[in-house]
Order: sequence, then structure tokens, then C-alpha cells
Amino acid sequence: MNTDVVEKLERENISLASFSKRIYAYCVDEVLISILFMAIYWDAFNTANTYEQVMTLVSSLIWQLIVLKILYQTFFTWYYGASLGKMAFKIVCIDAQILDKPSFMASLSRAMMRVVGEVCFYLGFAWAFGNEARQTWHDKIARTVVVDVL
Repeated sequence: MNTDVVEKLERENISLASFSKRIYAYCVDEVLISILFMAIYWDAFNTANTYEQVMTLVSSLIWQLIVLKILYQTFFTWYYGASLGKMAFKIVCIDAQILDKPSFMASLSRAMMRVVGEVCFYLGFAWAFGNEARQTWHDKIARTVVVDVL
């Protein structure tokens, strides 16, 4: 399937996003999500005085952080085809079949699998190094690819 996707992209003169752009976009997204998370729970973090209290607070809020990540990734991928980090680096996530923005369900499954890939020691992301279409686990599940903006 990877070869078919790559051939289809080449026929349409669409180039896959580089690993460096994807990594930088990921970092931007993680910083933005962290800032948003801190803003939402500012009062709780403001009362934590020690490192141990902060770590206990973060541990107690882990599910809220996961939900925030899924909501962020789902909305931006579905509505714009790219998260804010991807927009900053001029890359976009597209459905590998129709070469357009992913559907809501594809965006949701991609966002959920993205979290799974992170939890599994980022193996889901490392998977992109081993295939021609540079698809991560979340790209495989959602049948998407990340490409440069034309």
C-alpha cells in the first residue's frame, strides 16, 4: 500500500513532508498544548509549592491532558487539515485516498492513535522511518499522509 500511496502522490506532484518539519511541528503543538493545559489549570498549579506537588497534580490530571490532546488534534486536523504546528511549517495531513482533508472520524482515530504511539515510547512515530510513505501508526490507522503545502 505504501508504494501505491507514494506513486499516487508523485502523479499528483505532491511531496511528502520531511521528518524535520514533522518533528518541529510536533514540538510546536506540544508547547501549545502545554500552555493551554497550564492556562486551564492555572489555579491548581499556582497552589502547588513543591516539585512533588506539581508532579502529583499532573498525575491526577493526566486524563484531562490526554483528552485535550485528542480534542486539539482532532479539531485542527478535521477542520483545517493541519494543527497549528503543521501550519507553521507549511505541512498538511491529507487522506491518502482522496488527497483532501481527513474526515472527522479519520481525524478522531488519528488523534487517539497518536496518543497511543506516544505512550508506547514513541514507537508509533518511529514507524515512519521504516516505510516509504513516512506513515506513523496514527497515519496508518487513519489512512493519511503528511505532505508539504503546495
